[in-house]
Amino acid sequence: MPYLIDGHNLIPKLGLKLSDPDDELELAHTLQEFARMRRQQIEVYFDGAPPASARTGKVGTITLHFISRGSSADSAIRARLMNMAKSAKNWTVVSSDREVQSAAKVNGAKFISSEEFVKLMRDTLTSSVKTNPDDKKLTTQEVEEWLRLFNKDK
Repeated sequence: MPYLIDGHNLIPKLGLKLSDPDDELELAHTLQEFARMRRQQIEVYFDGAPPASARTGKVGTITLHFISRGSSADSAIRARLMNMAKSAKNWTVVSSDREVQSAAKVNGAKFISSEEFVKLMRDTLTSSVKTNPDDKKLTTQEVEEWLRLFNKDK
């Protein structure tokens, strides 16, 4: 299920600082890895962009929407949900903001808090580094046997 994410709401929940000039890019890279592993489409909305910097761009497969200071990420997410009409039910909105969650509900989308999403991300990202419990370590004798087999022709 694809995600619409309130970016500045999520950043501090990941332990990133909103005052960091690269916070949005750092979030995008983290989300890119999550999206790759889960094969999910993700759109992230950031508010507070100077008028000349308001734009939509991509980092990998992640779509980033930088909303100008005259508006807000919350209103852009609401507008996106309304434009989706019935297909909004296929999306999950990520925000701890109650108004954004309410907009998701009204438009038929699912929603989860930023804290829940961080847990989902961490579980997903750490599961990739865990080893398979069925993987068995070879004994020294087994390693030597394999080495003999592969070096036999040399």
